[in-house]
Parts: sequence; C-alpha cells; structure tokens
Amino acid sequence: MGVGPDPARADDVDEAMRTLARAHFLPPEQRARAGEDHPLPLWHGQTSSQPSTVAAMLRLLQVPVGARVLDVGSGSGWTTALLARLVGPTGQVLGLELDARLAAWGGLNVAAWEMPWAVVEQAQPGVLGRVVPGGWDRVLVSAAPRELPQALVDQVADGGRMVIPVRSTMLLVERHGAHVEVSTHGSYTFVPLR
Repeated sequence: MGVGPDPARADDVDEAMRTLARAHFLPPEQRARAGEDHPLPLWHGQTSSQPSTVAAMLRLLQVPVGARVLDVGSGSGWTTALLARLVGPTGQVLGLELDARLAAWGGLNVAAWEMPWAVVEQAQPGVLGRVVPGGWDRVLVSAAPRELPQALVDQVADGGRMVIPVRSTMLLVERHGAHVEVSTHGSYTFVPLR
C-alpha cells in the first residue's frame, strides 16, 4: 500500500465534510466562524481543528469502507462522525475524549447523525487508546504527544495505518506484520496529547 492519497477516497473525504458540516459540531457562539480555516475554541483549552488539517489527515489515513477505526482526542465528535461516514454501516468507529464534558457533548453530536456504528466515550485517564483483539484498521490522533506513543503503535492492525501529529510533525504509521514504517507529512500545530 503506497502512501499517496487514493483519489476516490479523497472525493469521499470532501463529500463527508460537505455532509457533516463543521458548524454542527461547534458551540453556538462559534458556529458563524465554522467556515474559517483555523482551529476554533471549544472549552478547557480544547479546539476544533481547522478543516484543511482534518481533510489532510483523513486523506492520509485512507479510510476504507467497513474499517474499524479509533479516533483519539475526538473533541466535539466531528472527526468521529466524518470517520463514521467514511467507513459506512459495516464499519465501527470509537471516539475517545479525555474531558468528560466534551466526551458527553461529542457523543450527542455524533448520535444526532444516526450512525449507530460510531460512538464517543470518555477516555480512561493515563491510558492511550483502547486495546481490541486484532487491533484497529485505522487510528486517527488529534492531539500531539512529544514522541510517538508505542502504546498506540501497538494498537494498529496488520495492514493498518495511524495518522498522528508528534510535536509539530504529522506522521503516518503503517504496520506490515512485525514491521512498522513511519513517514513524515508536513508541519502542524495541535493541543498536547494528555
């Protein structure tokens, strides 16, 4: 599997972002600014990532229909909903958010779109991700650790991919059996991974 984006899936990303507009996943006072291409504040220092960054990450992730996807730092639920749209009803998406209030609100935002194959739950403090048998086909991380967390690398399934900002560099992690390949894809700013 190459690292270049699949044009068909890139079109799917555009369609998902049109259907699941960012405004639906912002606090009322931020909705008028939804079209601005920069992060917008949610609360407790959390942000809604800028749309061009979200699109770039989703294209890099190359989410197939039917995939099992982990969304770490799901925030308002926007990325969880976008991932749910990409995997379709034969897939599964778990959004994890550490902030309890944000996780509850993000969960309601996702539930409003009637995609029961996607949920947002509160992350367990001190635990990165959620271990599942066989691992996750795709992992999206929307907060930046200081170094690549082995705990999340270990949760990527064989043939799977993870997109994660480390410090300020976007990384694509691809697993091929025991071999893990890491490539860099530009510079971005994210809130710290806690």
